[in-house]
Amino acid sequence: MTMLPVSALYAPVEDRRRYSKARCVREGVLCLLVLSAALLLACKAHAAGFVPTRFTVVDAGTAGKPEVVLIPGLSSSRAVWDGEAKLLAPNYRLHLLQIDGFAGQAAGPNASGPILQPVVAELHAYLAGSGMHPVVIGHSMGGLIGLLLAEQYPADVKKLVIVDALPAAAAMLGPGATPATVGPQIEALKQQMTSMPADQYAAMQPMMAARLVKNVDAQKLVAASAASSDRTVAVNAMAEDLMTDATADLPKVTAPTLLLYPYEAGVQKPDQVDTLYKNAYSTLPHLTLKRVDDSRHFIQYDQPTAFDEAVESFLR
Repeated sequence: MTMLPVSALYAPVEDRRRYSKARCVREGVLCLLVLSAALLLACKAHAAGFVPTRFTVVDAGTAGKPEVVLIPGLSSSRAVWDGEAKLLAPNYRLHLLQIDGFAGQAAGPNASGPILQPVVAELHAYLAGSGMHPVVIGHSMGGLIGLLLAEQYPADVKKLVIVDALPAAAAMLGPGATPATVGPQIEALKQQMTSMPADQYAAMQPMMAARLVKNVDAQKLVAASAASSDRTVAVNAMAEDLMTDATADLPKVTAPTLLLYPYEAGVQKPDQVDTLYKNAYSTLPHLTLKRVDDSRHFIQYDQPTAFDEAVESFLR
């Protein structure tokens, strides 16, 4: 409460009245300023929305354009989308994610416990807090995250693009393989990779990258991202990916979905590759399948033109 100065107490009555009236005006203005500042802070807090703790987001592209969320895969940085992001940027507002613990980013809460489902939950909260209804594009484990989001929160996803991911990745380990049948095998692999000496683990990354991408320059990028990832997070996420089966909830997806998958002559038989992906997603509604030839797992690196044409055609 504001007190009258001593001099005002001894002023004539009319002067004291004018002083009190002026004081009321000043205090009223002050109150309005305080309320305005509080409302401004509240608006800013609301606009900021949910702040994720499991991943970071970099915004790019053109404000006011349709929203696109891009999710990289296991041990990958958001840089895997650099080429495609440049092509999408003029016509879309981009939100490039990177999972904590991957490619040199601090592990945070991903250092222990489950990873996939907490990331999905935080991605839902992030989209809801931002008021977005975006296209979601995910590669590999990022594709599985996008699929889980579309299954559990169908209203979140306008369209979905899955780049070489299966709803049950255990199928890659052999015919008829399921998380239940390969559980012991996955646990043994997890223990082997966790206990591997650091020099051996580092030496393994270029060899793994060469199996995942044909482009020689991209192999170096993929290997570097994997080598700089937190090993515990990467191994746990790999095991969790292989032990996840999202097949039963495929009918819950309402978003039109594009599945891009690779084929490399001399390594696979085209009919077998087609059958694998077609059968895996047989119960997913509104599905478009597109095979990208002469490519390995990182289609966006091996066939960037074909990749962009497929994505942009689907988004239109």
